[in-house]
Amino acid sequence: MTFIVNAFAQIWPWLILMAALAAGWSGGRRASLILLALAAAGAWLTGHLALPGLVLLGSSLAAAALLPRLTGPAAIAGHAALILGCLTLGLHLVPGVHNLLILDQAASGPGSAPYSLHLNLDKPLVFFALLLAWPMLLKDRASAGRPAILGAVALLAALFPLALAAGALRLEPSLPEWALLWILSNLLLTCLAEEAFFRGYIQQGLTRRFGAVAGIAAASLLFGLAHIGAGPAVAVFATLLGLACGLGYWGSGRFRVPVLMHFGFNLTHLLLFTYPGPV
Repeated sequence: MTFIVNAFAQIWPWLILMAALAAGWSGGRRASLILLALAAAGAWLTGHLALPGLVLLGSSLAAAALLPRLTGPAAIAGHAALILGCLTLGLHLVPGVHNLLILDQAASGPGSAPYSLHLNLDKPLVFFALLLAWPMLLKDRASAGRPAILGAVALLAALFPLALAAGALRLEPSLPEWALLWILSNLLLTCLAEEAFFRGYIQQGLTRRFGAVAGIAAASLLFGLAHIGAGPAVAVFATLLGLACGLGYWGSGRFRVPVLMHFGFNLTHLLLFTYPGPV
């Protein structure tokens, strides 16, 4: 908490953005959009969102809101544009957006490699775009049942022993002073946005059309591919994490399950192991 208080003058627009994400996730769509507008105004006032970025993001969300009304070829083109827009946001390619570097080469513990943390304005917009464009995002769906959930939990639990055996991690319990800000950022700015795209949109959409196996496999592989920039080993583990989250979503039928699985994995990594890896 002390870290957040000391950094408040820098991070307050992101705190409003986090509140907007939490409101949207809980079903308060109108409140979330009002808070999002306030967060955008704050980011503009503090110089983190230039006018071109503000216009592009605002127009993109307005276009996303129109997508549920489209049919036929127009709907296909609209979903293609939505996917391209989400990738642009996730890859930080929108001009006029200046994400805040809040941790620069910090270490969670003596055996951990240096770590930098940006508070993003762009990636969280993936959640809002899908909230507007994909009405099924937060709706519960049919559950595949307990075997799928147990398989998801077993796979998730196996990832850390595998990482230890591969030498990708080492045990190092720690609680860095910036842990609370990391928790809020990771849950709301990262996990919520990524799970909305890969599980809530890609997996759900492909499952409806091609079946659960195709939907889970494709979303997991794409999730791994999205992490290829951190190296092949990270991409493999991300694929397995995506598979666990995909099984959890399929087994439970509830969007919050993969979000919490993803976040729980990341939080365990931070608190019990070298983060993001050993020195």
